[in-house]
This record gives sequence, structure tokens and C-alpha cells, in this order.
Amino acid sequence: MTSFDVSKPETPWVIFGPRDAVEFKEQTAALRAAGGRVYEVQARDLVDGAAVCDAFARAVGYPGSFGWNWDALVDRLDDLGDALTGGVGIVMVVRGADALLGADHLRLFMTMLCIGADRANNEVDPDGNPTDGPEVIEHFLFLLDDVRAEDFAAGIEHPDLVVRVEGDFLTVALDLDVWRPKAAGRPKIS
Repeated sequence: MTSFDVSKPETPWVIFGPRDAVEFKEQTAALRAAGGRVYEVQARDLVDGAAVCDAFARAVGYPGSFGWNWDALVDRLDDLGDALTGGVGIVMVVRGADALLGADHLRLFMTMLCIGADRANNEVDPDGNPTDGPEVIEHFLFLLDDVRAEDFAAGIEHPDLVVRVEGDFLTVALDLDVWRPKAAGRPKIS
């Protein structure tokens, strides 16, 4: 049994695992069945921060006013809207994620995805204060072809993140003891 479910607004926000993992197929199908959306990008297109922004913008259809930097990516992930989420949520699938092993921007990329997803999934602003916006399910699946998920751990580990190896999977979330030590804005416990 896995400790993640991408069809629910629960941590972890980023999961690396085998491309043919049954858990990924079943959970994305459950999100789609609830009305959510699944978008895909290729890891080979994510060579640096600008490329990440471009690939995500093309996959999801961000407006021309998108800022094309890490902060803009976080802001956009926090505010996707019903047209892009089906009023439910999204899963961004990154195919061929093996290509990201050793990438200079990997740790920052994971941190930005976790910040954006944390804010969307928990209805909080950048300071962790509750907002009146809707809860939006948001997760990122990195599908691996040949590399083991645990091989990514050293390149992602950071005091701001919780990185765990769970069998064939590696999960990443914000360390809320660092980001939001107060109870306000903490994720709901199910």
C-alpha cells in the first residue's frame, strides 16, 4: 500500500516511480472520473527553469501574461481555475523523468512544485494563512523508465523538503515544521 493518492488533496505533492506503476494508473483514473484533469510533459523539455515554465505553460495552456520564472510558476500552480482543473484538480505527468537525474535545477524545481501544490491543496496564501479560494487537488508524477526512484533522493534532499523512499517510489513534500510551524494553514488530516 502506498502513502500517496493523487486523487486527493493530501501530501506528498511530488512522486517519482516506475512508468507502469498500477498506483499511478488507478489514481489518475480516479481523478479523471471525479472531473479532474491530467496533463503531460516530457522531461527532456525541462532542461532549466525557463524550459520548465515553457513546457508547463504549453501543456496546461497558461495565458500570455504568465511571468516565465519560478515565482510565476508557483503563483500559476496556486491559481489554475476551473477551466484547467475541471473544478477538481490536476495531475501533471512528467514522462521520461530519468532525464532529470543530476539536473542542476532539480532541487529548486521540486521545491517550487511543492510550494505551489501545497498552497493549492490546502487553500493557503504564501504565508500559510487560510484563503477563501477553493481547494484544488494538485500533484506531480515523475515516470521513470530505467532509473530507480531512490536514485533521485540525494539530488532533491533539502531542509525545506521531506523526501522519502517508499519501495519503488520516492515522495517529496514541504517540511511544514519549517514552512508553517503554526497549526493555521496546516494540511487537513484524513
